Amino acid sequence: MHDSRGARTAARIRVSAAVLGAALLLAGCSSGGDGPDDAKADIGQRPKSADPFWVNPDGNAARQLAAYRKAGKKSEAERIRRIAEQPTGEWIGPENPESEARGFTEAAEKADRTALLVLYNIPHRDCGQYSQGGATDGDGYRAWIDGVARGIGDRTATVVLEPDAVLHLVDGCTPDELHEERYDLLKGAVARLKSLKNTKVYLDAGNAGWGHPDQIFEPLRWAGVDRADGFAVNVSNFYSTEDSISYGKRLSAKVGGKHFVVDTSRNGNGPWTGGDPAQRWCNPPGRALGRTPTTRTDDPLVDAYLWVKRPGESDGTCKGGPKAGQWWAEYALGLVEPGKG
Repeated sequence: MHDSRGARTAARIRVSAAVLGAALLLAGCSSGGDGPDDAKADIGQRPKSADPFWVNPDGNAARQLAAYRKAGKKSEAERIRRIAEQPTGEWIGPENPESEARGFTEAAEKADRTALLVLYNIPHRDCGQYSQGGATDGDGYRAWIDGVARGIGDRTATVVLEPDAVLHLVDGCTPDELHEERYDLLKGAVARLKSLKNTKVYLDAGNAGWGHPDQIFEPLRWAGVDRADGFAVNVSNFYSTEDSISYGKRLSAKVGGKHFVVDTSRNGNGPWTGGDPAQRWCNPPGRALGRTPTTRTDDPLVDAYLWVKRPGESDGTCKGGPKAGQWWAEYALGLVEPGKG
């Protein structure tokens, strides 16, 4: 079942200039980028006691908010604000991993918050779907991970590592001859990132709509989950928080009681049940924002609810959407108030 593979898309949206622009904005400078508008949106940080993660004041949602305000579209601006004011994952791009990781973590440090980074560059990723690509080979990937690690340094970061990389080893999507290298690369990535002083690592472990924990717990161990802080579930997907926690707990019991995080960015209405089952993960209509990011989960095994996927960025060129990872304002508005996008 491949209902999650095409949604790992935002890795392509960032270039280092936009990344560094976030840090410049915190210092009072304006920045350019690939979002709707360069005007400031006066986005602040959430209370650290409940939500220690950094809110990017120059993200696509923040710039869309500024554009709507400039155009006098007050209703749309207030709807987009519900996205712009929340911390979301920053997906590190393939070209400048060190400068991007440094830019995000330095900006977060200045705000006394933790950067949430998503690493999605494994060779042969996404099995030829909307987010295909990744590093050209194993050596390139190791160099990329090393660049990310140098960029993070001793600053505080939480990393979600390689959405779908383990899942696609289990579901038959990734050819057998690539398995040994991928396990080696994932294990090496976990080890390199965990060598850093203040970095937490969560290895992606699929979602509640796919298979059974019995199918993936051993591959997770082979990929290095024992050394990681835990695993991530529901990344870029739509399964309910309750179902995701149930899946995570069953999986945790098979990997030594590891903790986990849940992506709640777009799961407010649960998964879509219409259309082609093979495409239900791709820009499904009528979805809604889920629980806001927080470390107060009231469950000892769940370390955080996170917005790993950035709400408003397309899953791919399906259902009228732009390319994977590109900002789509109409869809973002619909997530805030389904049916009004």
